[in-house]
Order: sequence, then structure tokens, then C-alpha cells
Amino acid sequence: MLREALQSAVARLTGEHVPSPRLNAETLLMFTLSCDRAHLYAHPERELTPEEQTRYDEALRQRSKGVPAQYITGHQEFWGLDLIVSPAVLIPRPETEHLIETILPLARPMKVPIIADGGTGWGAIALALAKELPNAEIHATDNSPAALEIAEANAARLQLEFTSKNHHPPQRRLFFHDTDLLTGLEREAFDFVVSNPPYVGLSEEDEVQLEVRKFEPRGAVFAGPTGLEVIEKLLPAARGVLKPGGYLVTEISGTIAERVRELLKGWDDVGISNDLQKIPRVACARKPA
Repeated sequence: MLREALQSAVARLTGEHVPSPRLNAETLLMFTLSCDRAHLYAHPERELTPEEQTRYDEALRQRSKGVPAQYITGHQEFWGLDLIVSPAVLIPRPETEHLIETILPLARPMKVPIIADGGTGWGAIALALAKELPNAEIHATDNSPAALEIAEANAARLQLEFTSKNHHPPQRRLFFHDTDLLTGLEREAFDFVVSNPPYVGLSEEDEVQLEVRKFEPRGAVFAGPTGLEVIEKLLPAARGVLKPGGYLVTEISGTIAERVRELLKGWDDVGISNDLQKIPRVACARKPA
């Protein structure tokens, strides 16, 4: 029965020291049965078929080995969007939503904000902004063809690549570029550059969760020896494509916050804001007009 299957899974994941064992057991059971949490608890007496039990056991086995639940289910929620993920891309954390929160009040007064998302991965940031800013033009870049394929699939699934149906014909507003960071984008054409770049230093590798080190793409996590290597490239690239007065908004960590502030000397309105854990998370700066 579902009740016993769930209890057994929680005990198994607890014994394997998997974080949040009940949440993981529920998530994987909902994935196995293609149902929601309400169904699990409304029908505790339901029997799993042998095929369902086999699929659930396999999902639990993978999770016990450290495979992130998002890679097992192929889905992750971000900014209220159900997005496809794969081991080809980094799993975005809830902290990344602070980038969206930073940009929205600056972009909403603009008639047509033009935004570049450098290193889009599976498109989480670009798609969240497309959802909230229906008049925006968004250019998402990544040097991983596999990541861009997932980002484009997510855009198509969510029907976010075009403007509202009131436009005849519908106008394209979301563009994907197979390029490194912001290379090849038009100079001084953008109101915003947003990015969640790799910012973990190799010296911090032992502090990163084992499942992140083992299963998520290293190039999306580690920037180099200090953690600043990608951001050091991002800042001058952003300065080149931003309009005078345009904004750079990038995710950072507490480890590099003060060094990022130093790199932003010469920019206007430099600010670093904290996440809910009071850790420096977002650097925002404005290109001098």
C-alpha cells in the first residue's frame, strides 16, 4: 500500500543519510505514480503494481547513491515554472530567484526592456523574466549545446518564446545564442545583463555537497582557483553590451562578495544584497551614463 511504501522509503533514505528523506520519498513516489501529494495521502490504501514498485525502488536506489532527485524526475520548479532538467545543466537553487526579484522593479517601468542572460543553462532565469515581463526582449546565451537544447524545449513547453496572442502575427521575444557568456551580442544594446555564473573556487571544493561535486556539471559550479575567474570575464563583457545606464545583476557568494565589490569600482550604484540566510547573494551595478 502507498502508506507502507512511503514509510519504507523514508526509513531507507534515512538510513542512507539522504537529506530531507520524507520530502525525497514523497517526490519520487509522486514521480513514479504521476500524481500529486494530495493523492498520496487521500489513497493510503492503494496498492502499487509490481511495475510501479520496481520503478520506485530504482528511483530510491539512485537517490541513495546521491543522484539529485531533479535528475531522476527530470523536473525542477523555479519561480513557479515547472522546468525540464538533465545532468547536462546545473540545478538552480531557490537563492537564484533573488536575481529575478532584483531586476523586476527596475525593468517593469520600461516599455521594452532588452535583457541578456549570460550562461543561461536550462533557461530558468530567462524564462522567469519572460513570464513576468511580457514586453521584454530576452537573449539567452550558453556555450553548451546540450543546455541550450533544454532551455529551448522549456521555452516551447511553456509557450514563452512569443509575445501575447494579441500581436498578429505573434512576435518573437526570446532568443538563444550558442556562444560563450555575451560574445557576439550587439554592443550597447541591452538594458540589463543578468547571470548566474560559476563562482565557487576550487579551494572550496571540500565544502561543496558531495552530490553536487559528483553529479552536477563541474563547469557550471567551479570557476577556477579563486571563484572569480568567470566574473572577471563577465564584467567587461557586460560593460560592452550594456547601454549607458544599463544594469548588471549577477549571483555571487559570500566568499567573493568583497572582491566583486572591488571589481565593480568605476560602476555606479553598486550594491550587494543578501539571501534569506543573510549570505551575500546578488551584486547589482549600473554602467555610467
